[in-house]
Amino acid sequence: MASVVHQITEYLKGAQEELRKVVWPSRQETTRSTIAVIAISVAMGAFFWVLDLIFNKVLSAVLTK
Repeated sequence: MASVVHQITEYLKGAQEELRKVVWPSRQETTRSTIAVIAISVAMGAFFWVLDLIFNKVLSAVLTK
């Protein structure tokens, strides 16, 4: 049991050391990235919505003839 506790303790110490090495993004970088992700998501959503409308119209025209 002591071995398991020791292993867990060593793992947590190592994880803490690695977290100290992380270079976190600035607030400005985080804001820019968030805006980019939202803009790209909206653009792709709009693109696929239009594509769906086109396919729907084409298939409706083909299948109703």
